[in-house]
Amino acid sequence: MESSPNKAEKIKLDFKDSKYATGRRKTSIAKIWLKKGSGKIYVNGKNYGDYFKRENHKMQLLRPFEIISQPTNYDVKCNVKGGGLTGQVGAMVHGISKALLMFDAELKSTLKKEKLTTRDSRSVERKKYGHRKARRSFQFSKR
Repeated sequence: MESSPNKAEKIKLDFKDSKYATGRRKTSIAKIWLKKGSGKIYVNGKNYGDYFKRENHKMQLLRPFEIISQPTNYDVKCNVKGGGLTGQVGAMVHGISKALLMFDAELKSTLKKEKLTTRDSRSVERKKYGHRKARRSFQFSKR
């Protein structure tokens, strides 16, 4: 049975001699495999342009490579799960930055200055009882 051209096909990639790192942001976890290559980025088997539609997500994803001024020297394969797209991009940036340090430790000061190697630990505050949200109270009625 032939597969239709509209279906997204899983791309088989060879990342045997790659560096692995894990990135986290909010509730998202990104597993990153990074190797020397031609600048291809795959997220969950898709090209990053197909996975992330917003321009700010694409710019944010390419930021670590632009900071080290080598946008097309590395190939990235990523499996990301949990959270929304913004959290997933943040997790990928964190993981890519950690993997880049494995290739070249001299990049640490550059990436650390931009705060890309530090995990952003902010997450959603839990809802409290007697409140509508975490801090928002129910509307007060005097009468």
